[in-house]
Amino acid sequence: MSTNAMDTSSDCNTPSLSNSSSSSAPPTLSRSSSLSSSASHGDRFIPLRSTLDKDISHYNLMQSKENTDNMGTEAGEDPHGDYRSSLAESLLGRVPESAKILAFKAKAPTPEEGHTNRMRVLYSQNRAQSKPQARVQSTRHIPSVPEKVLDAPAMVDDYYLNLLDWSASNVLAVALENTVYLWNASTGSIGELMHTPEDQIVTSVSFLDNGSHLAIGTSDSTVQLWDVAAGSQARSLRGHGARVSALSWNKHILSSAGRDTSIVNHDVRIKEHIVSSFQGHTQEVCGLKWDPSGTHLASGANDNTLCVWDHRSLATRSVTDPLYRMSEHTAAVKAVGGESGLLASGGGTADRKIRFWNTKTGSCLNTVDTNSQVCSILWSKNHRELVSSHGFSRNQLTVWKYPSLTRSADLIGHSSRVLHMAMSPDGQTVVSAGDETLRFWKVFENTKSRAKKSVALPTNSSRRSLKQRVNIR
Repeated sequence: MSTNAMDTSSDCNTPSLSNSSSSSAPPTLSRSSSLSSSASHGDRFIPLRSTLDKDISHYNLMQSKENTDNMGTEAGEDPHGDYRSSLAESLLGRVPESAKILAFKAKAPTPEEGHTNRMRVLYSQNRAQSKPQARVQSTRHIPSVPEKVLDAPAMVDDYYLNLLDWSASNVLAVALENTVYLWNASTGSIGELMHTPEDQIVTSVSFLDNGSHLAIGTSDSTVQLWDVAAGSQARSLRGHGARVSALSWNKHILSSAGRDTSIVNHDVRIKEHIVSSFQGHTQEVCGLKWDPSGTHLASGANDNTLCVWDHRSLATRSVTDPLYRMSEHTAAVKAVGGESGLLASGGGTADRKIRFWNTKTGSCLNTVDTNSQVCSILWSKNHRELVSSHGFSRNQLTVWKYPSLTRSADLIGHSSRVLHMAMSPDGQTVVSAGDETLRFWKVFENTKSRAKKSVALPTNSSRRSLKQRVNIR
């Protein structure tokens, strides 16, 4: 099983080391090649002997020793100091104190044009945190601690996967390695829905709008459709050449995307289910979301681009040109979410920004720098707000007011990046996944219907494991 530990700005493939079995002689280190490389590029931490004056350096070292020896004289003064300085200047030709004992290069070699330091986030994070961030006094109370925590052992730590979804029937689907579990938020019951062979893993999950069926993407490039109530597989959908990383429903149309860079649209009602495919990315597609109206599909990928597709393109067998292609992000775009006419997208570690787009014109409306990797975005159903989940270095959930983009709250509890989020059907509770735990936050409580709680989490708030109830391990 292979997983990606961190997104990069342009490539998700991790480098590999290979051992050669060739019988040729082992490689040797060449001193001449090393010296020539050093001479051509230089190094400011290695003294340059060509600019070193050994006579002056020796004089300065001995002078320092003599000054130490003369500290026993009155007031620590050298009675012959002026004479020594005049004599040294006459013999050496310049004032010795102005010469350095070791001479270094003044500056490091300048980087190539267009070079970007991918690790700049490591050096700028603390500086960003040292600046006081604007906070607003929220007109409502947002609890700073989760109301419930569930253990989720063996959840795959892969930025490009989508392993969590909450259905309209109040059932939460969680993928742990090669198994999918269902947790009923009303009763607290946990059950195993399915599992793949040991050499495969579940890579994405997504509920049909009414919650009756669950689409499951796997690492063997297939999409399985499961009847939740019956607990049985309804059908298997093929069409990809690599793992299926993202899924999104639009009524009877299921859109799937993955590492083969393509988006396949399936009509699950018919036998020949593939109705069209979108080819607009060059690397793995990790973010996929239809807007609530079903008119636009947003796709984000590891090629740092965000594409918006028109639903009318479903009538075309193969589409290569999206309605809009945005390339302002500088890292992988996984976090996508929006309302009708409004789309929010978040970039990875090298980008850290949330951008807001008008899907009718393709223009960027606003941008906010979150100072950390953006993993997921959800819009509130009850408030004009959104919540984003993040990675290094605080691993927090942040609640934003829109359109002012001021922070309402930072929810801190996870010890590693918060890769996934899902929202309860009443829009009040957000569940976050990270560090092999699921945490339930009462973020968007509807004050008008506070007495009505359609999502009743079990009263027992003790920590439980998804796998304990089904005797796994």
